[in-house]
Amino acid sequence: MKFLDQAKVYIRSGDGGAGALSFRREKFIEFGGPDGGDGGRGGDVWLEAVDGLNTLIDYRYQQHFRAKTGVHGMGRNMTGAKGADVTLKVPAGTQVFEEDNETLICDLTIVGQKFLLAKGGNGGFGNQHFKTSTNQAPRRANPGLPGEERTIWLRLKLIADAGLVGLPNAGKSTFLAAVTAAKPKIADYPFTTLHPGLGVARIDAREFVIADIPGLIEGAHEGVGIGDRFLGHVERTRVLLHLVSAQEEHPGNAYKTVRAELAAYGNGLAEKPEIVVLSQADTLDPDTRKKKLAALKRAAGRAPLVISAVTGEGVEAALRALMAEIQSAREAGTPAVLDARWRD
Repeated sequence: MKFLDQAKVYIRSGDGGAGALSFRREKFIEFGGPDGGDGGRGGDVWLEAVDGLNTLIDYRYQQHFRAKTGVHGMGRNMTGAKGADVTLKVPAGTQVFEEDNETLICDLTIVGQKFLLAKGGNGGFGNQHFKTSTNQAPRRANPGLPGEERTIWLRLKLIADAGLVGLPNAGKSTFLAAVTAAKPKIADYPFTTLHPGLGVARIDAREFVIADIPGLIEGAHEGVGIGDRFLGHVERTRVLLHLVSAQEEHPGNAYKTVRAELAAYGNGLAEKPEIVVLSQADTLDPDTRKKKLAALKRAAGRAPLVISAVTGEGVEAALRALMAEIQSAREAGTPAVLDARWRD
């Protein structure tokens, strides 16, 4: 399945059905009178977060969604049926923006959340509503109100507990493949990872989700390389695992480059808890390892972990460090607040 994290969609709720213009005519009934029923309401357009989805690829092939018009009213005071609703099913973590792609409408973070995007038009009154003492046979009925229409942007931000960041070829995909069942593309050249990936890691009988994004390079916040587009997928994480490759000539500079891009992106990424590791340690001899560890410690201001996803060295220690941060964040977490247009 292809990965798509942004889509532009046109939606329109249903028009209300028209009220009926009708009179009661029955044999042996002296006074008939108006009996036109009301029109039915138009269908609504809902957005729902569902389980089992992790991409917006469905909205590449269909971008227009229209709810059904309400059924018109009929004689004998019969009200028309409500038009059928339309529900857009999206992964948890999907944000909805106005057409300007900047004004946030809603943010669905929990499976089962629903949000009303466009309300159907009310049905029109039948002529029975217009009967008065001076107008016993009104020949007037209302048309239904039109539905709402709007163009929106869907933007997916994956929900994960831990996010992997680092320069290209820092060993992020190798680490993800080593600790989860995910099968990311791994190769010895930059930008092997072109799309974010998710995996579930397990340590000490506890599980958490890890998100891997394409590598960052200097100037990513200005669109250099793949840019910082995919940083949104680690915005929701509770902790960052910052991998610095042992093959970097200057590990301290590599660390500072990524930190500068996180700060330039904003949205609180630079303030997230961070665990720094020197990855691909199996490629170093003991003396070189000691020097690069010292350089990375000076740049990060803390002692980094040392891992090798190939040999397994330090992997469990890194997972336990991640789990400790995640558990602390989970215990301090607060539930989301829903407004009047939400429905669980």
